[in-house]
Amino acid sequence: MFQNRCKKRCFYGASIYVVCLLAISPIIGKKTKAADIIAKVLNDNSQPIWHAVVYADPKADIPSAPQANEAVIDQIDKMFKPFVSVVRVGTRIKFPNNDNIQHHVYSFSRANKFELPLYAEQVASPVIFDKEGAVVLGCNIHDWMMAHVLVVKTPYFAVTDQNGQAFLNDLPDGDYKVQVWHPGMRKKPKIKPQMINISVADKEVKFNLHLKARRKWWRNKPDDAKSEYGSTYK
Repeated sequence: MFQNRCKKRCFYGASIYVVCLLAISPIIGKKTKAADIIAKVLNDNSQPIWHAVVYADPKADIPSAPQANEAVIDQIDKMFKPFVSVVRVGTRIKFPNNDNIQHHVYSFSRANKFELPLYAEQVASPVIFDKEGAVVLGCNIHDWMMAHVLVVKTPYFAVTDQNGQAFLNDLPDGDYKVQVWHPGMRKKPKIKPQMINISVADKEVKFNLHLKARRKWWRNKPDDAKSEYGSTYK
């Protein structure tokens, strides 16, 4: 039986609630253990934060969960989609262009500096993200186009939805360091990692972290985007 008890605490900035549910099921006389982490990220007004990354690093050498080694960040209607991605180190990311104009994708971030020169209606060569860290993407033609990629070692991660929820599924038994990241979070106050233990008993763990959003991580698409840029770079 799962229990769901959650007491809310208010903190300056944002709060993240992580509920760790442990399921035990017998398979051929042997018990296997797996847990789901359900995270909720809120701001100081108790409003959900979208596009936050929640990831859990296992302390021990725990077998990795299966993860695809490829990801896709599309370009549709002169915007990157998805806006925030999280991938494991070594993942190949494809940048297909589904617009009928050219794009020029680049990044100057330390974790991965690259450039995909002008291309249209085709898939450029995949880019390998082989270093940990945050990567900011841009388009050299359309200044408002921006996206963010967080590269991590762990296979256990998720991005919050519009309700501020993220779901990390099927974590093996063990100790984990849970962290939260958002492209708009301030460096100070620093968000400390939270340690949790997933053991043999049903367990609930709640974390409260504070974030403070900043407005340098998003660019609005201009109203005249179609008329100004629709034919110039075909």
